[in-house]
Amino acid sequence: MSVEAVIEKSKEASVLSSTQQVIKQALSKLGYKDEMFELLKEPVRMLTVRIPIRMDNGDIKVFTGYRAQHNDAVGPTKGGIRFHPEVTEDDVKALSMWMTLKCGIVNVPYGGGKGGIVCDPRTMSFSELERLSRGYVRAISQLVGPTKDIPAPDVFTNSQVMAWMMDEYSRIREFDSPGFITGKPVVLGGSYGRETATAMGVAICIEEAAKKKEMNIVGAKIIIQGFGNAGGYLAKILSEQGAKIIGVSDAYAALYDENGLDINYLLEKRDSFGTVTNLFKNTITNQELLERECDILVPAAVANQITRDNAHQIKASIVVEAANGPTTMEATTILTNRDILIVPDVLASSGGVTVSYFEWVQNNLGYYWSEEEVSEKLRAKVISAFNSVIDTANLHKVDTRLAAYMVGVRKTAEASRFRGWV
Repeated sequence: MSVEAVIEKSKEASVLSSTQQVIKQALSKLGYKDEMFELLKEPVRMLTVRIPIRMDNGDIKVFTGYRAQHNDAVGPTKGGIRFHPEVTEDDVKALSMWMTLKCGIVNVPYGGGKGGIVCDPRTMSFSELERLSRGYVRAISQLVGPTKDIPAPDVFTNSQVMAWMMDEYSRIREFDSPGFITGKPVVLGGSYGRETATAMGVAICIEEAAKKKEMNIVGAKIIIQGFGNAGGYLAKILSEQGAKIIGVSDAYAALYDENGLDINYLLEKRDSFGTVTNLFKNTITNQELLERECDILVPAAVANQITRDNAHQIKASIVVEAANGPTTMEATTILTNRDILIVPDVLASSGGVTVSYFEWVQNNLGYYWSEEEVSEKLRAKVISAFNSVIDTANLHKVDTRLAAYMVGVRKTAEASRFRGWV
């Protein structure tokens, strides 16, 4: 294993262990004994599958896939499927636990789930991706379904991948099952507003955080690290609201202009993987971007971006975490002590699972809502969740991350207790 791989593996392990650490603190604050933590510190089910796929050149390649179901005391588990070369078992475990927290924060009747396949979709053809998507569903079909575990899009997957997966599941079960998966195309039972839901949820959190800091969104200087699905849509939403997006980045570099970037131009030029900086000469590093002065900083890329090494250099009044785990525990303490308002990932990025829930409800009812109805319901859910986290932080005198975990884990802990599991 290369040095880089060892470093990445240690990062992933630390994300899992730090998640477990905060869940333990949250349960302790809520008055639960150690046995509840023993139940919730790992998924109740963790499935590893091997998926043989015939590639376009005729060779058979075997892929490794995972599906974690963290806890189903509240209801079926729910969570995305990512296609990524660096997916690991610990990665999927931690993400399933975050999904439990997100579902609890926005008060939807799910536990957390997560899936992933170790692959690089950027090097695969359209037909190879279809065969891989269908192969994954065949491998996990006994453990998933509309009342068991409901997948959704995640990193490098989209509505087309969800459509293939739904079709494969319907073939296996021999009946149409739109509620098996969310994030589908609208013509196959998808919900209006699902594609932009995560970004819209982040934008609503930014609005509410700005109110807490008595800041006007119009003219506010915002930096967004990450220009993929969530970051790109978020930049567009905020710029249309009158904010000044002064920095964005992709996996390779960052763009910065204190007078504001032309977001529509950048969105037009970026590729399907959110890459745009390769078209420009005057770029800076992602690390330099994080440390530039701004009103609101949005880490929307990968984990462990704000650490004890750079937390003192952050020059924002508000940090809104659109990515999973972008701020370490030590950095959280540093930022909180500096009176920087943190909107933690499990709250800020909860818009996606909220509209996924709306999609599942519409599938079950056979009755579909307008985009305006979905938007209105999403706003009500996210604002209620935001206020609940802030109120909990103030009541218990804890930072917003611990408060979010307390709100998020409470429902699953109570359901587990009532069922007599603990």
